[in-house]
Order: sequence, then structure tokens, then C-alpha cells
Amino acid sequence: MKIGTVKEIKRYEYRVGLTPSNVKDYINHGHEVYVQNGAGAGASFSSEEYAAAGATILGTAKEVWDKCDMIIKVKEPLPDEYPHIREGQIVYTYLHLAASRELTDAMLASKCKGVAYETIEDTVGGLPLLRPMSEIAGKLSIQAGARCLEKAMGGRGVLLGGAVGVKKGECVIIGGGVVGTAAMKMAIGLGANVTVLDKSIDRLTYLDDVFGSRIQTMYSTQAAIEEVLPTADLVVSAVLVPGAKAPKLIRRHHLKLMKPGAVIVDVAVDQGGCCETTTPTYHDAPTFVVDDIVHYCVANMPGAVSQTSTTALTNATLDYGIMIANMGLEAAIAKDTGLKLGVNCYHGKLTCKEVAEAFEMEYTPMDALV
Repeated sequence: MKIGTVKEIKRYEYRVGLTPSNVKDYINHGHEVYVQNGAGAGASFSSEEYAAAGATILGTAKEVWDKCDMIIKVKEPLPDEYPHIREGQIVYTYLHLAASRELTDAMLASKCKGVAYETIEDTVGGLPLLRPMSEIAGKLSIQAGARCLEKAMGGRGVLLGGAVGVKKGECVIIGGGVVGTAAMKMAIGLGANVTVLDKSIDRLTYLDDVFGSRIQTMYSTQAAIEEVLPTADLVVSAVLVPGAKAPKLIRRHHLKLMKPGAVIVDVAVDQGGCCETTTPTYHDAPTFVVDDIVHYCVANMPGAVSQTSTTALTNATLDYGIMIANMGLEAAIAKDTGLKLGVNCYHGKLTCKEVAEAFEMEYTPMDALV
């Protein structure tokens, strides 16, 4: 199979879909690899390194798209990339279709085979290709939130860890999954008072066992959220429904409950956000203020630490990519039912139930197609 990766064109996205090490792995399995010149520069991988690993370097993204059977990316295709996608081509990347009807329509119109990192499941129902970026985004949420709390950034002027004789900052984390747990570790490390909310009693029990008295656990209800918002200096929304839009847990009127200068970091922004006032932002202008509350809503947070996140992501995506390349997508999903769940669209049919429900579109199960 001919495998390709291109330079990401999303603003301030520095990650890349393949590393030079990945190139060697694909070539060792008998495949050809094509890389757009400069594709890895943002993650500190030079074109010379890709060439030394055996890749063919092409000058433009169009050349790579035209040449390859499977395109391996990081972020969802943007409008300038839609014309490059062709029928039968495998697009293997984060898609987040539920956040964009325009992208969903474009993918269906192209009749490509869209395989979304974020909906592939492992044998225990986990999300192995979302996990590494979720961990990084969770850690960054506290790092970014702490910075946004600084007065010069529009925040309350609160240090999360406090100081001798001074109260610690209050950090509220909504969602105790991978993002939330990573955020907890960072917030605890900074010395903040941490409260975590989740709807799973089993998950709260686990977190209580692991972190003990260093956190306060609460069962997540609307009343519980309204109870903790008035005391919060930093709120991290970390709720994920695989493949679907994020639930709106913080409404506009809730902002009036919060202290002026408090910060919301909405990690769920890729899936539409958990806050009603969320609007996607970029690393060059990451925040905006609504009703005196600072919102940090960068939709590609791990892109800020591109070398770390590229390596972590490709460590997770490689084995699935090799399986698809070696066997073809159809044989690969017949062997791995978790990979089958990653197929969000196939030859013009929408095959992700959650996306279909989000847009009230027709859903076709993969089992009806292959």
C-alpha cells in the first residue's frame, strides 16, 4: 500500500501523522511511504530524516493525496483539503465528525473510507488512540489554566498552590476519565484543592482509592455543578461521549455563579465543548472573556507540545495503521471489531451512529456494507 502524510494546515497545529521511525516500520512491512516536504518540521522532524528512513519526499500536499492509498494525519481535514480526498481512499486521523456537519458532508461526498482515531476501541472498551492525547490535554489544562489565572492574563490573580498562610486555589474537574485524571495529577502536584465530579460511582470509587484525601469526589448532577462553581478558581471540563457531541453542562447563566476572573478550560472543545459559551480558539489567541469568566478553548491543545504529542500519538496509531496497510481495511476490521468502530464513513455511507444522531442523518452499520 502507498502510505502518505502531509503538513497539517490547521492554525498552530505542529504535530504530524508519521515520524521517521514510523516510516521505517511501514517500509519494513513492504509498503511505500510519501511525505510532504516540511510536514514534520513543527515536531522537530526534518525532511532529511524522513528521506533517510526511506520515505519519498514530495513537494506539495496535493501530490501526496493524489499518490497514496491511505493518508495518515493528526487533525480532521479542513475545507482546503476536501478536494484532495477521493473515492476509496483511507483517511486515518482524528475526525470529530459530530462537531462539524460541513466536514461530515464532505467526507460522505468524497466516498472515502474515514477511520477516526477517537472511536477505535480496545478489547476492554477503552479508546487507545484518544488516550495519549487526552493525557497530554489533561496535563496541559492545568498548566494553561494556572497561567490564565494570572492577573495579566485576565484572571483572578490566584496561585493554584497558594502560599504560606494563604488559601490554595480551588480546582474543579468535571469528568474523571483519562483527561480528568491527568488534570488531577497536575493540579494536586501544584498544591491546589481539587474537586472531581463524575457520573460513574465506580470511577469515583477508584479515584478516591487512588488519590484519597488529596481530592474531593462528587457525583455529577446539575445541582452538584451549581454547588461547586461559586467556589471554583479553575474549572476543567473533561467529559467525553465517544463520537458524539459533548453534553452542555455549564450554561451561560451558570457563569453568573462564578467569581469574576475565574477560568474555564474546555478540553471537550473538539466535540463541541461542555460549556454553552465555548467557541474554538487557537494557540495565538487562546482565551476570551464572557461575563467576566476567562475561557480557554484551544481545539488542539496537544499541538503546543508537538514533539511529545506526535511521538505519543504515533506510538498508539502505528499498529492499527500497519494492520490496515497489510490486510486492507475490510480484512482488518473483520479481524478487529474495535477497529471497525473507528470507521465513521465508508463509500458515502455514514457508519458512526453517534454522528448520525447528532445531525439526524441516515446511519448505516458497517456490517451491512462489508
